[in-house]
Amino acid sequence: MAPVLTTRVDANSSTYRDNHAAMMTALAELDELNQRVVGGGGSDDPDKNARSVARHRSRGKMLPRERINGLLDVGSPFLELSPLAGWGTDDPLGAGVVAGIGRVHGSDVMIVANDPTVKGGAQGPSAVAKGLRAMDIARENRLPLVNLTESAGADLPKQAEIFVPGGASFRNLTQLSAAGIPTITLVFGSSTAGGAYVPGMSDYVVLVQDAARVYLGGPPLVKMAIDEDADEESLGGADMHARTSGLADYLARDEHDALRIGRDIIAHLRLPRAGGGQERIAKPPRFSADELLGIASADVRQPFDAREVLARILDDSEFEQFKPLYGSTLVTGWGHLGGYPVGVLANNGILFSEESHKGAQFIQLCNRMNVPIIFAQNITGFMVGTQYEQGGIIKDGAKLINAVSNSTVPHLTLMMGASYGAGNYGMSGRSYNPRFVFTWPNHRIAVMGAKQLAGVLTIVARQKTEAAGAEFDEAAFAPLRDTFEQQVESQSTALYATGHLWDDGIIDPRDTRTALTMALSAVHNAPVTGTDAFGVFRM
Repeated sequence: MAPVLTTRVDANSSTYRDNHAAMMTALAELDELNQRVVGGGGSDDPDKNARSVARHRSRGKMLPRERINGLLDVGSPFLELSPLAGWGTDDPLGAGVVAGIGRVHGSDVMIVANDPTVKGGAQGPSAVAKGLRAMDIARENRLPLVNLTESAGADLPKQAEIFVPGGASFRNLTQLSAAGIPTITLVFGSSTAGGAYVPGMSDYVVLVQDAARVYLGGPPLVKMAIDEDADEESLGGADMHARTSGLADYLARDEHDALRIGRDIIAHLRLPRAGGGQERIAKPPRFSADELLGIASADVRQPFDAREVLARILDDSEFEQFKPLYGSTLVTGWGHLGGYPVGVLANNGILFSEESHKGAQFIQLCNRMNVPIIFAQNITGFMVGTQYEQGGIIKDGAKLINAVSNSTVPHLTLMMGASYGAGNYGMSGRSYNPRFVFTWPNHRIAVMGAKQLAGVLTIVARQKTEAAGAEFDEAAFAPLRDTFEQQVESQSTALYATGHLWDDGIIDPRDTRTALTMALSAVHNAPVTGTDAFGVFRM
């Protein structure tokens, strides 16, 4: 039995209350944005959205999340990924696609559903990126991929942005199949042009009678291309594909029947879990998850103890710390989450040489034990300055990045505060291919803090001016500095990051344990295997 973490949280302190108030404000904004996405329509005009949804329902059709609910096991949770993709861009909020992981007949599956109330389900840049990310997750974790398709194809005004990257989706479908990962497509409406290849390249295809339309070119295009008058049913109707072309493996009476067939397909796959199951029965933490709202700092410049977070997400709040007295600004150790064994690296401050040594050794140990790693980020970077440069911070930091880069056990990254500079890399940021990345609303990500970046810009400008023999005008430069600082600040927020798919979604801190448990379940569908093959460590 591992030691149990204790707590020093004072819910009556001003710091706690201020953090709690700031987090609740951020969560209220997130809730409003998520409600807009769930409501459908995809525009900023509520009346227009309502008309789009009403028109869709008038055709006897379900909304995408209703289709997903009909596919999932009753009462099964759904881990929706990147629900706010497209925020801060000119793409629709949510990208017109719903993606996430749920359970069907006891198996974890990746589900991607078009939202036809948003531009007819047309695919823009954010939708393409979201779909490709879902395929990556399916491949890495060996999850069956289920497409719930109803799409007008490419968002043609943005074709230059999506044509080249979008082609990877067809390649990915065939590669998933070649890897023995099932691909299943249920077509509820239009699946045209390039979108026709989604069912065409899937292992199993279900078409809804009198609703599904799958063709490379619709009647207008056929008329223009070869001067043939053709109707939609003859070109790509569900009945035709079931009886004549052979594209359809199953012909469904209606949407509910299609979902039933989809569930039956997954049931007969008898999918193994190559990574095994839970090691022990999960026990809830001894401390309330509600307290996470007041623990995380609203101002990421203010530190907080990462162990207070671990005490509220790990099973029974048990945590066996590794090297607790050495490199103390990096907390490392082992515990369980949702019954699964995990190693944890969590920031308690800036990374020095000692933390880099400790982290690299711990990652090697987790690989030797075949244990997934959770990286809990709240990091301003590696230490700088003459003393530390002469002490070898570059080669020492490289050890940690080497270990992170070559580790083969699954990484799950939680952004619970700052994520600046190479600290992001050393703690398995997005570019280091963790299986999942979740963020809290207070998260900030950039090369460094906005004030620091603006200050660096000012120093460089002053040095350049003085080197040219001129006098630097601080007052004249101030507006440029302030504009740059505001730009960096706006591009460092959790919303900006999630809008650009730098993570897999912003989560309520209280939902952290649930999200990580579902992610751990997903990664155990693939082998959980470590390595002893690392790059050369500069000693």
